[in-house]
Amino acid sequence: MKIMVTGGAGFIGSAVVRELIENSDADVMVIDKLTYAGNLESLRPVSNNARFHFSHTDICDDASLTSLFERFQPDVVMHLAAESHVDRSIDGPDAFIKTNIVGTYRLLEASRSYWCSLPRERRATFRFHHISTDEVYGDLEHDSDFFREDTPYAPSSPYSASKASSDHLVRAWMRTYGLPTIVTNCSNNYGPYHFPEKLIPLTIINALAGKTLPIYGDGSQIRDWLYVEDHARALCLVARQGKPGETYNIGGHNERKNRDVVKTICDLLDELNPLRPGDIRHYSELISFVTDRPGHDRRYAIDASKIASELGWVPLETFESGIRKTVIWYLNNQGWWKHIMDGSYTGQRLGLKN
Repeated sequence: MKIMVTGGAGFIGSAVVRELIENSDADVMVIDKLTYAGNLESLRPVSNNARFHFSHTDICDDASLTSLFERFQPDVVMHLAAESHVDRSIDGPDAFIKTNIVGTYRLLEASRSYWCSLPRERRATFRFHHISTDEVYGDLEHDSDFFREDTPYAPSSPYSASKASSDHLVRAWMRTYGLPTIVTNCSNNYGPYHFPEKLIPLTIINALAGKTLPIYGDGSQIRDWLYVEDHARALCLVARQGKPGETYNIGGHNERKNRDVVKTICDLLDELNPLRPGDIRHYSELISFVTDRPGHDRRYAIDASKIASELGWVPLETFESGIRKTVIWYLNNQGWWKHIMDGSYTGQRLGLKN
């Protein structure tokens, strides 16, 4: 099987690529524009494998996409390329519209043209797997509610609105043109190789540096946390066994308030990397509550019973086991995130094949 992964140098994308190379016999073509969030060092563990291929390509580039489809001849497209940081989307939504909406459209059209050219047998097995977010659903009013595959869309930020738009495009290309598409919507991911602008890695790195740990509002916002390697397993399973036209919600069954997530990280650092005698005794003393961001959703929680019952996937990590693994990884891989903090990661090319 040949699998094309867009955004494969990003956080979730690189986890998918590592999963495919390490636990399948698939040939994998990574397509990535290498924006600020694309880090080739996240692919270093598999970059020398003969089944790994890389193309420094923007999904908005029609000609490059057409050439790649003709050359690689994928059986599956796993579309993860996206701008994904809510704060950045509030400050500058333009890039989110271009990548998440226009880029998805370009990729759909390139996929459709390629798919139409395939012999009947290969057309029947081709899949376009679009990876999205639970943020398209907005937030949940009641603590007993969960996002389900038929929950109406109500995005709150430019980021989530752009992802909702891309979801609609993907479904329309199946309904109108017959392109065999699948959509997955996931909860908040965390784990190794997470870009340091997001809550969990930023908390770890700032705490180690003795910096303030800012929390929006009162920190009572609730998220369902999904360990990234559990998510990667789910995505690869959907790519192989998912049914065209279906949506699968993927969640970690780990709801936590933001302030409790930060406090848990501080407690783990107290245990694993104790502070030296000084002005503070515990990392939690660095916590500071700041003005909430506009349109901040209160609670996300996913009902993942469909993917469990139909495809047999369940997360292997609890939040307690996953967050411990994550903190240990950041302690043991300081070179990875320090290259991001000093900007040197942008010069890394690893000699990857184009």
